[in-house]
Amino acid sequence: MPEGPEIKRSADAIASAIAHQPITDVFFAFDHLKSFEETLAAATAIAIEPRGKALLIRFDNQLNIYSHNQLYGVWMIRKARSFPKTNRQLRLAIHTQKKSALLYSASDIEVLHDADLESHPFLSRIGPDVLNPKTTIEQVAQRFMEKAFYRRRLTTLLLDQRFLSGLGNYLRSEILFAAAVHPSLRPLDCTPEQIEALAKMAIALPRQSYETGGITNDLERAAMLKEQGLTRSKYRFSVFSRASKPCYQCGAPIIKDITGGRRYYYCPTCQPKP
Repeated sequence: MPEGPEIKRSADAIASAIAHQPITDVFFAFDHLKSFEETLAAATAIAIEPRGKALLIRFDNQLNIYSHNQLYGVWMIRKARSFPKTNRQLRLAIHTQKKSALLYSASDIEVLHDADLESHPFLSRIGPDVLNPKTTIEQVAQRFMEKAFYRRRLTTLLLDQRFLSGLGNYLRSEILFAAAVHPSLRPLDCTPEQIEALAKMAIALPRQSYETGGITNDLERAAMLKEQGLTRSKYRFSVFSRASKPCYQCGAPIIKDITGGRRYYYCPTCQPKP
């Protein structure tokens, strides 16, 4: 599933393709949205806003296209009406004279009026967006210790969009490693120094991932590994998807575990269990 950094990069690409330009056509695959096609085609997209793992395309007529990629959704930007060869199902298309923004495989798509955004079941419940410049380390540190969250295991908490929006599976493992916190802990079990480290990394790593196209490893280390000829998949992460491989910091084998059907990774030496 795309995480916050990937959604924000999609938002940037969509904005570059269709924002503030005449729209020639809008297509929805779902019958209940067909009535909005002509209305939106006559409007102008004025902003494309990531909201955690969701995305809003905002129009100057006070309508918005809400989409959530879920597990399989993917945005593609193409030359106008140039459709890729794919087995994916086209769910949404927004065309201008030069570009087309195409959303494939997503099933969670709605058209919302501005007045409906604050009461939307997902948008109204998500926590602070880690990629929003207004979200601070202090704010995140305080959130870890709130009554609703401080007794929950970190491996579960870091996937909960009501806690912090934009985090996901690879960021969970990378944040815990960078903060040197064992995945079995709860905020309640952590020292103030660990909470500060978690808050710092919960902001720093998603923003680094966004800026670098997905790299959460130490950037100097990643550059060195790249110079040695390693592929991006080999130098992208510190621990995620590196089961049994040596930790870059201490050499201990990285451990893979599963909770709630989702895999996570950690170093037993760099992230010691108290």
